[in-house]
Amino acid sequence: MERTLTTPSPKNTTAPKDTDGARAYLDLLAREASAVEFEGPILQARAAGADSATLEELERAKVAALQVRAVLRRRAKREAELSALFDTASDLAGLRDLDAVLEAIVHRARQLLATDIAYMTLNDPERGDTYMRVTDGSISASFRRLRLPMGAGLGGLVAQSGTPYNTADYFADPRFRHTSTIDVAVHEEGLVAILGVPLRLGTQVIGVLFAANRSARPFAQEEVALLCSLAAHAAVAIDTARLLQETRAALAELSEANTLIRAHSESIERAADAHDRMTGLVLRGGGVEDVAAVVTEVLGGRLTVLDDVGRPLVGESGDLDTGVFDAAQSSRALGRTVKRGDAYVASVDVGAAPLCTLVLRTDRPVSDTDQRILERAAIVTALLLLFRRSVAEAEGRVRGELLDDLVSRPELRGLHDRARRLGVDLDTPHVLVVARHDGQRERGAFWASSQATLAHGLATTRGDEVVLLLPGDRPGALARRVAAELSASLGRPATAGAAPASGPVTAVAAAYSEARRCAGALVALGRTGDGASAEELGFVGLLVGERREVSGFLSSALGPVLDYDARRGTALVKTLNAYFGTGGSLSRTAEALHIHVNTVTQRLDRVGQLLGADWQEPERALEIQLALRLHRLRTHMPDA
Repeated sequence: MERTLTTPSPKNTTAPKDTDGARAYLDLLAREASAVEFEGPILQARAAGADSATLEELERAKVAALQVRAVLRRRAKREAELSALFDTASDLAGLRDLDAVLEAIVHRARQLLATDIAYMTLNDPERGDTYMRVTDGSISASFRRLRLPMGAGLGGLVAQSGTPYNTADYFADPRFRHTSTIDVAVHEEGLVAILGVPLRLGTQVIGVLFAANRSARPFAQEEVALLCSLAAHAAVAIDTARLLQETRAALAELSEANTLIRAHSESIERAADAHDRMTGLVLRGGGVEDVAAVVTEVLGGRLTVLDDVGRPLVGESGDLDTGVFDAAQSSRALGRTVKRGDAYVASVDVGAAPLCTLVLRTDRPVSDTDQRILERAAIVTALLLLFRRSVAEAEGRVRGELLDDLVSRPELRGLHDRARRLGVDLDTPHVLVVARHDGQRERGAFWASSQATLAHGLATTRGDEVVLLLPGDRPGALARRVAAELSASLGRPATAGAAPASGPVTAVAAAYSEARRCAGALVALGRTGDGASAEELGFVGLLVGERREVSGFLSSALGPVLDYDARRGTALVKTLNAYFGTGGSLSRTAEALHIHVNTVTQRLDRVGQLLGADWQEPERALEIQLALRLHRLRTHMPDA
């Protein structure tokens, strides 16, 4: 209980008794008063008129009370430190991860000593130095990367000697061997006062634990002892965490070995199962798709099956890149599966020519045994493709003979029935395509036969020409597709001409002649590798086409201008006739039409907007002039 000394009234001026003063100081101690409050009883006694002996006695009591207060505060602080140390040991015992243990030690060291920064270095036996491992409160990147030679600086000296060292001002302390690297890092961090204690495991020093301030500060022996105690607990915790980590690593290795053995056993079982299933597929007449289904079911992932030219038979081509095709070439050379990124590639060739390639993409590793499954699947796929090719060649001969008869002997009876048996309906719209090439005839014939079979059409070869009769009503688009795909298959340009072949059987022979002329015209025009129909060749189409469709030519060459004049009542066609008639002179065109030169310019600008900016290029201008003449003829000869 706090007791307040009462100031005596003037009528009864008596000094407080010694027992009252002692009791007052006991009250101050009991309520843990601040040091300044211990002056209160003396001031009250002096104010009450106490004699010098009383004041001297109170002074002695005050000194004794302050000494007791200091002892009590030291013991309370020590008790708090021991409690915190006990809590730290308990916390460290609960940690299992080495990094977490180190971070917890450094963080608790900074808390216990109330310093600006705490950090830990660990000894490196291989390099013979000690390196910064963990920091708490650091602001310098170079300080966090610091390595200290043994004996250099405060930390190197502690690591070498195993003795605690501390300094109130590091840079002014001559006991330590200063180096430029260490001093620059310490200066960048702004450290002044540093305390370092060794981390010991038995007689071995494994590192140093530090607490440091960015201002001058002497470290008391109690603080050194406290950090040493924390370092002792920390060393045990570090060793425990290390042993636990090593034990976990050993267990992980045993588990991994067990997993590998189990995986190897399972892969052998998968290989046997896949072999039996693929053998059954071949015996039952299964296809490439069935083999692919077995592979993906057994191995997982996504499977793409490519033919001899790299086109997908199963799966999509979107995942393929140049690396896959390089891997396919390596696989054929090695006779083994080749890995590229997440793709496993197995390829088979016949007579040094590629036949098929299997590309398996999966997120998980594929064992050697599972790679053998992919290789076996590639061989089975190659056998199926060879069988399919033999069948296709036989069917191609039949289809080729029919198309030869339609082209050269349309008068033969039974052509419709022969076509119907092959799945070809000659009464529906068809397009005949002639593709010229100077590539491999056998490859070109096989490609044409495959295309005809897939499209329910006919195909044959005549010298360096591939002839196809395919369903459709867009000759130009089909010719361009055939030219592009055949060029890609042969690896060199193929030029295709096309013509509609609808109507009677004799229309096929006429279409063949027109398509040949179209292909020849494209080559003559320097458009090798392109495809087109007669209608798309401009005025040249009037020469090579069977139907001589003037209307189609006029529409393609001059249609937008004719339509504009018809809708607006303008004279763009008349202006073009005058412009070309005067040799392209604006002034003479204006004189001939009795209009201003600016009007001529405006009309020609409109023509450019309708026909395109290249309408005055030589070839285009020639077509436009021919179309103008044909239009003038048709205007004066309506039945033309």
